[in-house]
Amino acid sequence: MRVLVAPDSFKECLSSKEVATAISKGIKNAIPDAEVFEVPISDGGEGVLEAVMQGAEMELVSVTVMDPLLRPIASTYGILKNTNTAVVEMAKASGLELLTEQEKNPLLTSTYGTGQLIKHALDSGCRKIVIGIGGSATNDGGAGMVRALGGKFLDVEGNELKDGGGNLGNLAHIDLLNFDSRIDECEIQVACDVSNPLTGKNGASFIYGKQKGGSITDLEVLDENLSHYASIIKKDLGVDVLTIPGTGAAGGTGAGLLAFMNAALVNGIELILKTIGIETYLKKVDLVITGEGKIDEQTLNGKSILGIATMAKLHYVPVIVLTGKIGDKIEHIYGVGVTAIFSIVNRPMQLSEAINEAPLLIEQCAMNVMATMQCNKK
Repeated sequence: MRVLVAPDSFKECLSSKEVATAISKGIKNAIPDAEVFEVPISDGGEGVLEAVMQGAEMELVSVTVMDPLLRPIASTYGILKNTNTAVVEMAKASGLELLTEQEKNPLLTSTYGTGQLIKHALDSGCRKIVIGIGGSATNDGGAGMVRALGGKFLDVEGNELKDGGGNLGNLAHIDLLNFDSRIDECEIQVACDVSNPLTGKNGASFIYGKQKGGSITDLEVLDENLSHYASIIKKDLGVDVLTIPGTGAAGGTGAGLLAFMNAALVNGIELILKTIGIETYLKKVDLVITGEGKIDEQTLNGKSILGIATMAKLHYVPVIVLTGKIGDKIEHIYGVGVTAIFSIVNRPMQLSEAINEAPLLIEQCAMNVMATMQCNKK
């Protein structure tokens, strides 16, 4: 049997590569002679650098940037060899993975570090930038990112706003006099991991703000602030970002990239799958095993599972999904090409236990799936 192992990361637990390794071990435990192709994927969130490196030669560049709470950290981005193309993973500077549970606060967190990565890429001569913006800890509409590139966000008295989505409600004027002019020379592609608009019930704040540490009250404030932010962008820049699909990605960073950098918002998983040549594998395998940390109704908003399942369906290849948690409203996922979904959790356990045991749980689940598939072949 030939199996394509193409999982996304299990957020704040295992990288896509680590998940792929665990799945492969389980497959081999059940079917030692199985031919396994490990191709970690990403929908634009954590693991973009790792996924792109599967299909292209890339040099990693180390740089010190500010984390979501404006503390200096070591980060990286990639430059594709023999090109002027940079690959920036937002999560490496402004990601949830950089904060403890107690530190998560979308009212305060900033995308400033992501702007620093972009600036360093510009300093290195890059004029095409691919940015994966998933996995963020922020809800500031990309304002911190713009500030790192020289933009200013001013209140009615002309004072600069403090960082964080909680302060955007005080925005009166955007000053781009010192904004980095090299952006005008760039082609910027944004790998969006979701298709949500900037505001509203399906927008950045209400859909993703809770996982970033926001309370119900916080989410209402953040949504109102992003709506106000959009109105100032329209007034000062002449760009309407309010309802465009993908502008709600990464706490509104999609909107910031579109408005300030004329970036193209593209489906993240489609971009990554094309880059790594996934169809080459789908033409020769009998099964795909993929996975991510949680499967729920959000999975159909441009996530990795949707992307890989849709392409596999075109090649008549069944898709098995392994996940840490099966949420509500997943019925429609089966219609896009997913054959079956399995939770790796094999007994009642605390979240901390599941995280600590994740590699073994994934391995055992994959082994059981493959052993079951072999039953009717004996």
